[in-house]
Amino acid sequence: MGPEFGRLAYVRHIITYTLSPFEQRPFAKYFSVGLPNLWRRFRGQVFRVAPLFLAGYAVYSWAIEEEQRLKRKNPADYVNDE
Repeated sequence: MGPEFGRLAYVRHIITYTLSPFEQRPFAKYFSVGLPNLWRRFRGQVFRVAPLFLAGYAVYSWAIEEEQRLKRKNPADYVNDE
């Protein structure tokens, strides 16, 4: 019937490795290595990213307040109306 799927051609100088999904450990060393590494990476980047987010939030909140202020009618303009 021919070669089986996945072995249709022989390619030289290419090495492939496979591991059964039943043998993988997706959470291996998650708590002992993964969380400390996450904390280290967070500490290294927080002072680069946080000021930009805070400045963006300050501009956003100012713009919302200014838009609400400008949207209101000025009561002094209608004092002499009858």
